[in-house]
Amino acid sequence: MIVFTYPGQGSQKEGMGQEWVDHPSWELVEDASSISGRDLAALLLETNDQELKETKNAQLATFLTSMVIFDALQRVGVDAAAHAGHSLGEYSALTASGALDFEDAVKLVTERGAAMQVCAESHEGTMAAILGLDDELVESACHRVDDDVWVANYNAPGQVVIAGSHSGIEFCFGDSKN
Repeated sequence: MIVFTYPGQGSQKEGMGQEWVDHPSWELVEDASSISGRDLAALLLETNDQELKETKNAQLATFLTSMVIFDALQRVGVDAAAHAGHSLGEYSALTASGALDFEDAVKLVTERGAAMQVCAESHEGTMAAILGLDDELVESACHRVDDDVWVANYNAPGQVVIAGSHSGIEFCFGDSKN
């Protein structure tokens, strides 16, 4: 049985569309550009890492690259028995499974990214993935920080995401290493 999994925000990288630009599945980028009103080819080919970290860009880039790869696999006859996604990847999984129309998904991901960008700009803070530590140790480190810091996600065994103020995260992250 083949199962496709789709990544969440944070999987984006500069030039991530380069390998796909000449593939027939690249037509999805053109379609998504029309739907979103943005030049998504430029996003996937020319946008630097710093701009790609902006939520409004990261989410579209990650979703769209997932859909291009999914389409490419379908074109060669690779079908999945199931689809699963992590966080933003849930939109890719829903689209690939047929539960969500591509056009609607592009609109949703565009709006989601824009809304989260506004929130990020109006509320100073950050997140950090803590790898290789027990959940309880991470929770304890968060509680010892004077600034607001909390566990935001339990991603997987040994991977916990914390959120809070920049100074609190820096203190907690440094504290967690010790």
